[in-house]
Amino acid sequence: MVSTNLRFGPELRRLRQEAGLSLTEFSAALSYDKGHLSKVERGKRPASPELARRCDAFLGAHGELHRLALSPENESESSESPSSPSTWSIGRRAVLASGTGALIDLGLQRGGRAPSAASPLLPSLVAQLDQLRKLGQSTAPRVLLPLLETQTRTVAGLAADAPSASRSRVLLLASRFAEFTGWMAQEAGDNGTALGWTGEAVELARAGGDHHLGSYALVRRALVTFYDGDAAATVALARRAQHGGLTPRIRGLAAQREAQGHALAGDERDCLHSLDKARELLAADDARDSTEPVIGTTHVSDPAAMTTGWCLYDLGRPQAAAEALDREYRRLPPQALRTRARYGFRRSLAHAASGEVEHACAIAGELLGMMPAVPSATVNSDIRRLSRELSRFRSSRAVRDLQPALARVLAPSYD
Repeated sequence: MVSTNLRFGPELRRLRQEAGLSLTEFSAALSYDKGHLSKVERGKRPASPELARRCDAFLGAHGELHRLALSPENESESSESPSSPSTWSIGRRAVLASGTGALIDLGLQRGGRAPSAASPLLPSLVAQLDQLRKLGQSTAPRVLLPLLETQTRTVAGLAADAPSASRSRVLLLASRFAEFTGWMAQEAGDNGTALGWTGEAVELARAGGDHHLGSYALVRRALVTFYDGDAAATVALARRAQHGGLTPRIRGLAAQREAQGHALAGDERDCLHSLDKARELLAADDARDSTEPVIGTTHVSDPAAMTTGWCLYDLGRPQAAAEALDREYRRLPPQALRTRARYGFRRSLAHAASGEVEHACAIAGELLGMMPAVPSATVNSDIRRLSRELSRFRSSRAVRDLQPALARVLAPSYD
């Protein structure tokens, strides 16, 4: 760690001086305290990843400063290897053996007996998944998870009793239930269970004749590594999900995730290239015209544009990020509370990093009020970053007024 800081500081000073910037000018451009930057240059203080990315982008260092700022510990850390098997799994055979005994009263039973054919139920089950996704936008994931787990088993169990003509469609629908259950588990902060349900989704889809969802599972696993801060694993997993023969939507979502991994590593060229690829693939996607449930988000009208704003922040370009996120945030449905919280806090973070502290606090203040309704382990990661960013502006009254609400959301007992 010390040797890394000693390398980072002199290189930062050299690049700053080559750019003809005084320390005062540089600190004003980055919205950072001059004294803090002086200590970083002298190796007296470590550079945070956010500061390293911002310096990298401003000085055109092509990721070198970001790489120097990474400590050896961070480079080798991994909370869970994406290739290691989860300790949690119900197994596809166990799901199919569960039968229809777990059915809950959602109009799926007839006279107390399970239906002999699943095909008439498919429209109702598709509508139910749509309603559960909407419910997930305004409900705590820990509250929703038991219902999701039960319904996933239920739909998979229906497939066991379904005639061969409709069994595949029921299995494919069950895989969508399992995939969404995995996402809610990650939102609840349980990555092991999230990966377990994602694996179960793959097995169900494969049993139904869809081998594409296995590649989307790589995209979901890449999201776990992304939030763990593992850029290399994120890029590697996302690239594996882009081989030929897959649907444009899966390849587009994978390209987006790859872009996020490149941004995390400070690689602007590859990040922008992946975003261009994602934009092209998602524009060609016709999934929204299908009767099948859509894979991935259904609330962001232009995922590539929103991801661009997200990536620009990680690339150390907070002002451009704020402009992109502001524009796309206005297009989000008002009822999509979880999605609004996710991108809203990233938007607040970008404004804070741009020095627009009062505006950032105003954005965050509106969002913090909804967090008890939609707690999120992934959103909390950006709230923590926002708290650190705002701590540089302790003299601001807006920051002081916001700190108690930030602390309540980030309290360990919050979930």
